[in-house]
Amino acid sequence: MGLFSNLFGKKNQKTDHTVKERNLLSIEVGDIVTYDLIDYEVVGKITYRDHGYEWYAYQLLGNGGTIWLAAEMDDELEAGIYRKITLPVHEPFPQKIEYDGKMFYLDEEGHANVTGEGRSKQVNGQSIHYADYCDEEEEHFLSVEKWGSDLEVSYGYPIEEYEMKIIAGSK
Repeated sequence: MGLFSNLFGKKNQKTDHTVKERNLLSIEVGDIVTYDLIDYEVVGKITYRDHGYEWYAYQLLGNGGTIWLAAEMDDELEAGIYRKITLPVHEPFPQKIEYDGKMFYLDEEGHANVTGEGRSKQVNGQSIHYADYCDEEEEHFLSVEKWGSDLEVSYGYPIEEYEMKIIAGSK
């Protein structure tokens, strides 16, 4: 199209500038998440799939460093904040793990296929072995993930959806 076509062309062409409302299951890379009075940019997103079940982990980068927000729809929305920790764990994953003076018990274990976006795009197509642990009060959690030869452990706790404010960074 030429300059005059742009100026005098069709006026009825509409551009959709509607931003989709976000929730903990629809956060996108580039969004801003406010948690505990700190703003975080969503710099990575991992989608896990295991036998038709799907859940998400969002990598949040802020002044307080990097945290992970996990979200899944089980019977109801479940969400948690996780930070990576150093804890020696080996396969086969044990039935219980002691950390920070608490005992954590194996709650779930399986294999998931993952899709990554943003800083997490390098994990696209991988399959991981995972295990989730919780303490007796179900107030603290450990997440163990085996990525190839690397094993990552994260410590977390549950949060409520109302504790998060999400600002869409794009459509």
